[in-house]
Amino acid sequence: MTDYPMPNVNHDLSGQNAFVTGATSGLGRRFAQVLANAGAHVVITGRRVERLDELAAEIAEAGGHATPYALDMTDTAAIVDVVERAWADVGPLHILVNNAGVPDAQRAHKMDLELVDRVFDTNLRGPWVLSTEIAKRLIADELPGRQVNISSIGAFRYSGQGAALYSVTKAGIARMAEVLAVEWARYGINVNAIAPGAFESEMMDGMLSRMGDITEHFPRKRLGAQAQLDSTLLYLCSPASDAVTGTVIKVDDGQGPR
Repeated sequence: MTDYPMPNVNHDLSGQNAFVTGATSGLGRRFAQVLANAGAHVVITGRRVERLDELAAEIAEAGGHATPYALDMTDTAAIVDVVERAWADVGPLHILVNNAGVPDAQRAHKMDLELVDRVFDTNLRGPWVLSTEIAKRLIADELPGRQVNISSIGAFRYSGQGAALYSVTKAGIARMAEVLAVEWARYGINVNAIAPGAFESEMMDGMLSRMGDITEHFPRKRLGAQAQLDSTLLYLCSPASDAVTGTVIKVDDGQGPR
């Protein structure tokens, strides 16, 4: 067999610091564990402090490194403060996973304005502020970075069964990856997005309790397992995707029409 270099076939994140939002449950929790397992020091954030502490202990027990910070993504001042504190405590935040999100689960004309604000702020405004706060520090320090926005397959198709605003915000965060990739390419910051279909999570459990078993309509009659997102996340956070920026990767197990 011919011996030739493959410098980008690499998922080693040793020496990298990764910031993960919504890490208290579901996909965010899994993302934090996967990044820590790949060698990154993971800054884990969310509103439920006791769950952050539990996750940090689990990661440490497995030989990894995690630092927890309480964070509400609707609080702009708190976002800026946590970035500043993490930068001082842990070091530059080379990797960002914008995972935090909330559903609306209501018809558009029945949503009260308080819920509208919370969905927009958590799913779109907060991630925008966080992305730019981290990017401007990387740019100032002349450091490259990787940012991954967690969108949804709902950004590209909508059943009409509620959650219209969720769909809008997830389309926004996908577009956010595309435009920020253009702005920051010159600085070595790659920005991409993952659009999962229906995967096992607390949020999905809530949906199933309202809608019943939706998997009967899927070609493979199943929900996605969280581990099926591991390789996509590692690809976008590692040297393997060095030339990939401004891309949205759909991972939906063939669950719906194109």
